[in-house]
Amino acid sequence: MKIHREKHRLDVTVSDLSGSRFDDVNLSGSVYENVNMSGGSFHDINMSGWRVRNVNLAGLRVEDANLAGASFAGCQMDGMSIDGIEVADLLKMWAAQAKSNDAAAARPDVK
Repeated sequence: MKIHREKHRLDVTVSDLSGSRFDDVNLSGSVYENVNMSGGSFHDINMSGWRVRNVNLAGLRVEDANLAGASFAGCQMDGMSIDGIEVADLLKMWAAQAKSNDAAAARPDVK
């Protein structure tokens, strides 16, 4: 099926759209629930304001992205790296530095 220069609202349920291609399409405000997007490829996409919850992003690779203001909470990050540095290692170093700073701040000045 080919849809070109149309404006419609689709309600798609229990369907197989695998292999579909979307180019120059406005999907703003769309909701995706119980969707398999494994193996998908996203290029030149505006995902600002996205909220992603309860998803499997294992093996995800993000390149040349603007992550300003992004937040990760309650996430399993084993094996995750940023610019080749393991995030778990970064968090351990940060925690150790924060603990060291707290300990130094708690000591009275010695003269």
